[in-house]
Amino acid sequence: MARSRETYGKKEVRNKKEKKRKAKELRRAEKKDGDGSLDSMIAYVDENGMLSDTPPDPKAKTEIDVNDIDISIPKKEDLLPEDVVRKGVVSFYNEDKGFGFIRDKETNESLFFHVNNIEEPVKENNMVTFEKEKGPKGPVAVKVKVLR
Repeated sequence: MARSRETYGKKEVRNKKEKKRKAKELRRAEKKDGDGSLDSMIAYVDENGMLSDTPPDPKAKTEIDVNDIDISIPKKEDLLPEDVVRKGVVSFYNEDKGFGFIRDKETNESLFFHVNNIEEPVKENNMVTFEKEKGPKGPVAVKVKVLR
Protein backbone atom coordinates (compact mmCIF):
# COMPACT_ATOMS: atom_id res chain seq x y z
CA MET A 1 0.00 0.00 0.00
CA ALA A 2 1.41 3.42 -0.91
CA ARG A 3 1.84 6.14 1.68
CA SER A 4 0.25 9.54 1.29
CA ARG A 5 2.63 12.16 -0.06
CA GLU A 6 1.17 14.83 2.20
CA THR A 7 3.13 14.98 5.43
CA TYR A 8 1.84 16.16 8.80
CA GLY A 9 3.78 19.43 8.47
CA LYS A 10 2.26 20.16 5.08
CA LYS A 11 -1.24 19.52 6.45
CA GLU A 12 -0.61 21.92 9.33
CA VAL A 13 0.60 24.68 6.98
CA ARG A 14 -2.42 24.16 4.72
CA ASN A 15 -4.81 24.29 7.69
CA LYS A 16 -3.21 27.49 9.05
CA LYS A 17 -3.46 29.20 5.67
CA GLU A 18 -7.12 28.19 5.42
CA LYS A 19 -7.82 29.58 8.90
CA LYS A 20 -6.15 32.88 8.02
CA ARG A 21 -8.13 33.14 4.78
CA LYS A 22 -11.44 32.54 6.61
CA ALA A 23 -10.56 35.07 9.33
CA LYS A 24 -9.73 37.67 6.69
CA GLU A 25 -13.04 37.05 4.93
CA LEU A 26 -14.87 37.45 8.24
CA ARG A 27 -13.14 40.78 8.99
CA ARG A 28 -13.90 42.02 5.48
CA ALA A 29 -17.59 41.09 5.87
CA GLU A 30 -17.80 42.77 9.30
CA LYS A 31 -16.21 45.92 7.90
CA LYS A 32 -18.65 45.93 4.99
CA ASP A 33 -21.68 45.44 7.25
CA GLY A 34 -20.47 47.89 9.93
CA ASP A 35 -21.30 51.58 10.11
CA GLY A 36 -18.76 53.23 7.81
CA SER A 37 -20.12 56.75 8.27
CA LEU A 38 -17.92 59.73 9.01
CA ASP A 39 -19.64 60.35 12.37
CA SER A 40 -18.51 56.98 13.69
CA MET A 41 -14.88 57.80 12.84
CA ILE A 42 -14.64 61.25 14.51
CA ALA A 43 -12.78 61.53 17.81
CA TYR A 44 -12.77 64.57 20.11
CA VAL A 45 -10.14 65.78 22.56
CA ASP A 46 -11.41 66.84 26.00
CA GLU A 47 -9.95 69.53 28.31
CA ASN A 48 -7.52 66.99 29.80
CA GLY A 49 -6.13 65.97 26.42
CA MET A 50 -7.87 62.60 26.39
CA LEU A 51 -9.68 61.23 23.31
CA SER A 52 -13.44 60.78 23.59
CA ASP A 53 -16.32 60.05 21.25
CA THR A 54 -18.52 62.88 22.59
CA PRO A 55 -18.00 66.50 21.57
CA PRO A 56 -16.81 68.92 24.27
CA ASP A 57 -19.32 71.14 26.10
CA PRO A 58 -19.12 74.68 24.63
CA LYS A 59 -20.27 76.14 27.98
CA ALA A 60 -17.14 74.80 29.73
CA LYS A 61 -14.90 76.67 27.30
CA THR A 62 -12.28 78.97 28.90
CA GLU A 63 -10.72 81.98 27.24
CA ILE A 64 -6.90 82.20 27.14
CA ASP A 65 -5.08 85.46 26.54
CA VAL A 66 -2.70 85.11 23.60
CA ASN A 67 -0.06 87.26 25.35
CA ASP A 68 0.19 84.72 28.21
CA ILE A 69 1.52 82.02 25.86
CA ASP A 70 5.34 81.81 25.78
CA ILE A 71 6.78 80.32 22.63
CA SER A 72 10.52 80.50 23.15
CA ILE A 73 13.49 78.93 24.82
CA PRO A 74 14.05 80.20 28.37
CA LYS A 75 16.94 82.62 28.67
CA LYS A 76 20.16 81.29 30.15
CA GLU A 77 19.86 83.48 33.25
CA ASP A 78 16.34 82.09 33.88
CA LEU A 79 17.72 78.58 34.20
CA LEU A 80 19.04 77.39 37.54
CA PRO A 81 22.83 77.63 37.73
CA GLU A 82 24.57 74.30 37.51
CA ASP A 83 27.14 73.30 40.14
CA VAL A 84 30.51 74.31 38.78
CA VAL A 85 32.53 71.81 40.85
CA ARG A 86 31.13 68.30 40.67
CA LYS A 87 32.06 65.03 42.38
CA GLY A 88 32.56 61.63 40.85
CA VAL A 89 34.49 58.36 40.80
CA VAL A 90 37.18 57.40 38.29
CA SER A 91 35.62 54.37 36.59
CA PHE A 92 38.47 53.76 34.12
CA TYR A 93 41.97 55.17 33.72
CA ASN A 94 44.70 54.12 31.27
CA GLU A 95 48.04 55.61 32.36
CA ASP A 96 49.84 54.48 29.18
CA LYS A 97 47.45 56.27 26.84
CA GLY A 98 46.68 59.13 29.24
CA PHE A 99 42.88 59.16 29.34
CA GLY A 100 40.04 57.89 31.46
CA PHE A 101 36.39 58.21 32.43
CA ILE A 102 34.70 59.64 35.50
CA ARG A 103 31.21 58.55 36.63
CA ASP A 104 29.37 61.67 37.91
CA LYS A 105 27.75 61.06 41.34
CA GLU A 106 24.62 63.21 40.72
CA THR A 107 23.74 62.50 37.10
CA ASN A 108 25.47 59.10 36.85
CA GLU A 109 26.79 60.06 33.39
CA SER A 110 30.26 59.05 32.22
CA LEU A 111 32.65 61.92 31.36
CA PHE A 112 35.91 61.64 29.43
CA PHE A 113 39.09 63.20 30.85
CA HIS A 114 42.62 63.54 29.47
CA VAL A 115 45.92 63.50 31.39
CA ASN A 116 46.38 67.18 30.45
CA ASN A 117 43.22 68.04 32.43
CA ILE A 118 44.23 66.42 35.73
CA GLU A 119 45.93 68.47 38.43
CA GLU A 120 47.22 65.53 40.49
CA PRO A 121 47.77 61.82 39.79
CA VAL A 122 44.61 59.68 39.83
CA LYS A 123 43.86 55.97 39.93
CA GLU A 124 40.74 53.88 39.27
CA ASN A 125 38.02 54.09 41.97
CA ASN A 126 39.41 57.41 43.31
CA MET A 127 36.82 59.94 44.46
CA VAL A 128 37.51 63.17 42.52
CA THR A 129 36.22 66.70 42.01
CA PHE A 130 36.06 68.16 38.52
CA GLU A 131 34.45 70.77 36.30
CA LYS A 132 32.34 69.85 33.30
CA GLU A 133 33.02 71.48 29.93
CA LYS A 134 31.93 70.89 26.38
CA GLY A 135 34.59 69.10 24.33
CA PRO A 136 34.77 68.36 20.58
CA LYS A 137 32.98 65.00 20.99
CA GLY A 138 30.78 65.75 24.00
CA PRO A 139 31.14 66.70 27.66
CA VAL A 140 34.60 66.37 29.22
CA ALA A 141 35.96 66.69 32.76
CA VAL A 142 38.63 69.34 33.43
CA LYS A 143 40.53 70.44 36.57
CA VAL A 144 40.33 66.91 38.01
CA LYS A 145 41.53 66.67 41.64
CA VAL A 146 41.53 63.73 44.04
CA LEU A 147 39.33 64.12 47.14
CA ARG A 148 41.06 63.26 50.40
